[in-house]
This record gives sequence, C-alpha cells and structure tokens, in this order.
Amino acid sequence: MSQRGVERIVGRLVTDPGFREAFFRNPVESGLRIGADLTRQEIEALRRISLDALVEFSDCLDDRICRLHIRREPMGQESRK
Repeated sequence: MSQRGVERIVGRLVTDPGFREAFFRNPVESGLRIGADLTRQEIEALRRISLDALVEFSDCLDDRICRLHIRREPMGQESRK
C-alpha cells in the first residue's frame, strides 16, 4: 500500500460515516471495497485513530464535502405505522 492509499482511507474515515462504521467493524473488507489493500501495520495504525476524534473532526467539515449517510434498518426492523 502506498501513502496515497492510506490517505484515501483517512479521507473516507472523516467524510463518510457509513465507511467509518464499516471500517471499524472490518477494516480489511472495507479497505478492499474501495480498492485499498492495507498491510497489517497500516490497519493497526489506522485503528489506533480515535473514533471520537474522527467524528469530532468530521463534524467540523463543511457538509458539502461529506457523504450523506442514511442508516438502513435490518430486514424486518422497519418502523410500522
């Protein structure tokens, strides 16, 4: 993995809440999904970034550069009216 790939992951972590959630659940799969094949050392380094710090930084960004994240409810969990 190149520095450019790590920077791509960091960029997605701060601008895409859905990716951020997926990354902290499964960093290898999430990285591969966006074309970033991370080494074990890179995954460890990225997972050491505080989730709270990522969220706080993300909250400071202009909404025009962040992705909209609409959480999907698991099947059968939709609210009924």
